[in-house]
Amino acid sequence: MSDQRLPPSALLTRSTKGATYLILLQIGSRALTFLVNQILLRFLSPELLGLSTQFELYSITVLFFARESLRVVFQRQNDEAEAMPVRAAFSTESSENAPHTNKQDGKAQEMVNLSYIAIGLGLPLAFIFAALYLRNADTLVLETPAIQQSLNLYTLATVLELLSEPCFAVVQQKMLYGTRALAETLATFTRCLLTCGTAVWASKANIALGAFPFAVGQIGYALVLDIVYLARVGPLSAHSSCSIFIRPILSHSPSLLWDRFSLPRLNLALNIYAQSIFKHILTVGDSLLIAAFTSLQSQGAYALASNYGGLIARMVFQPIEESSRSLFGRLLPQAISPPESFKNVGAKIGSAYGKQVDQAATYLRKLLHFYFLISIVIVTVGPLFSPLLLRFIAGSRWSDSDAPSVLAVYCYYIPLLAVNGILEAFVSAAATPAQLRVQSAWMIAFSAAFAATGFLVLKIWDQGAQGLVLANAVNMTCRIIWSWRFVGDYLHSRSATLNYVEVLPSIGTMISALGTSSLLKRMEHPFGDDPWCFLPDMAAAIFRAKLLDGLLSDVAPFFRQDENEAERALNTSNQTRGPRKKGTIITGAQVYNDTDDS
Repeated sequence: MSDQRLPPSALLTRSTKGATYLILLQIGSRALTFLVNQILLRFLSPELLGLSTQFELYSITVLFFARESLRVVFQRQNDEAEAMPVRAAFSTESSENAPHTNKQDGKAQEMVNLSYIAIGLGLPLAFIFAALYLRNADTLVLETPAIQQSLNLYTLATVLELLSEPCFAVVQQKMLYGTRALAETLATFTRCLLTCGTAVWASKANIALGAFPFAVGQIGYALVLDIVYLARVGPLSAHSSCSIFIRPILSHSPSLLWDRFSLPRLNLALNIYAQSIFKHILTVGDSLLIAAFTSLQSQGAYALASNYGGLIARMVFQPIEESSRSLFGRLLPQAISPPESFKNVGAKIGSAYGKQVDQAATYLRKLLHFYFLISIVIVTVGPLFSPLLLRFIAGSRWSDSDAPSVLAVYCYYIPLLAVNGILEAFVSAAATPAQLRVQSAWMIAFSAAFAATGFLVLKIWDQGAQGLVLANAVNMTCRIIWSWRFVGDYLHSRSATLNYVEVLPSIGTMISALGTSSLLKRMEHPFGDDPWCFLPDMAAAIFRAKLLDGLLSDVAPFFRQDENEAERALNTSNQTRGPRKKGTIITGAQVYNDTDDS
């Protein structure tokens, strides 16, 4: 059975499994990167870390402009191009008269063909951005040892990473999360090993390499990524009608360009591309502003603080966001938007769409509630404990910089990152091209607000990196408000709901969090420079304020609800299917077959 014809419950299971793979991948890779960074910090100055951040920004920008809009298209499965296949899946008419095509492989071939557009865009962008970087770099950057060689390696690594896009398209379409986790894990391990090894060797040999160790690591990452994807996806393509090279699509549809590219998907990609430019500016705008208005030392301090502060966002929230975007793309209909359109396609299809929307809304509500509970802990404990932890991990060289104070402020920014990520995942899956254009217009306004705030806090008020976190918070709040209104209107038009009461923690939990924070702030750091001496006092404050009791009281209703839904699903399954077969998993509200993604 193809992924497109899987019921919503099975899609939810695969998405959950995919999120698990991606979370484990992020935890493993970030833990490894964290350990390697602790070694590198002993050999690197804030200036070199700031320079490596600029190179990373260059690579991320090229990759984003080349492939991001197409990757979003890969994750949207119910757009206008698929209106007929979706209708056919719910139709009671015989499929004997339908054209005989392997829809799953044909769709995968569509994605593969589109992925070559990303490669074509990325090649010129890599060289153009590299030339612009050298042209606008300040004298201190240009005097760094091996600057030209480092940039050349980063350019080559970026191009090599783009070459993996055809294989990624197959992996994404067939939901092969295990393959993606394997490829990125091995690639990350290689990058850490090469970066650390080169830096340690250069230090012992007393050779000044500048940011060259980071460039060597990036080359290793791209090569291993290509090799693993090719080794896993190549044999899979050999046994199906889908190739990892550009091939004609076996269809006589007039919506194909040169029999290879889906015009509806290209149109959608163009709409998303315009919006993604502003989204990228907002995402990396802090790096652009701090690079323009501060020194390399300040850039290094901000990079360290944001990297540590964003660990939770990258390890937990980002994988959930990616798998949720894929799930929403399969559950939410865009082609049939208003409720009256449900009647036009028939009661059976309208009912099926309604169930899918309800399941997506329930998933979103529970996920947002979970995010807010995690956020309660982060903003309560993080601002006081994280600077101490940074001092213990990075040493006195970094504790004397702006990094500790920036990290404390960053803890208040993490919840905004989490909520915005999941809401925008919903928007990117549910919005029509016209709605995406409206979002792009608002993104322009948000970009202007962010730039103005950043200019004020950095140039006028001289607030440094802490002010930059404030500018980011203003930007993220604007995006959350817009996305929340869109999601609310979308669900309301389909007889579903999303309100604050369902997702916010209880009043008791928030009061407990305030009490815990107040008790912690009264401690005038009697433990010195060792953060571990603070743990007993922190634990005592949490128990005195009954923060754990509040969190558990918030979580318990969801477990009871899931148990009740699982029991009802089991009873229904026993009545309709007979005894449970071996290999069946009962989880949440549905009964799922235990199938591997690979």
